[in-house]
Amino acid sequence: MERVASIDKFRVPIGNQEIELQQVEYEAGGMAMLRIRIRERTRFTIFDIDPVTAERWAKGMLEWSRRTLSG
Repeated sequence: MERVASIDKFRVPIGNQEIELQQVEYEAGGMAMLRIRIRERTRFTIFDIDPVTAERWAKGMLEWSRRTLSG
């Protein structure tokens, strides 16, 4: 059994996808993972990623956002 705690949940303004970020801890132990759940009507896309991957993904998104908003 895994323990799941919601971190954030929001809708994308264009496309109306629902995105939820969750922390997942497995009963067997190991590192906590970040679960990214994207819901598009009845279809779900789910990624479980480690902290190093989460940091790289976040940095890339932040850099893109800053360039685009300031441009």
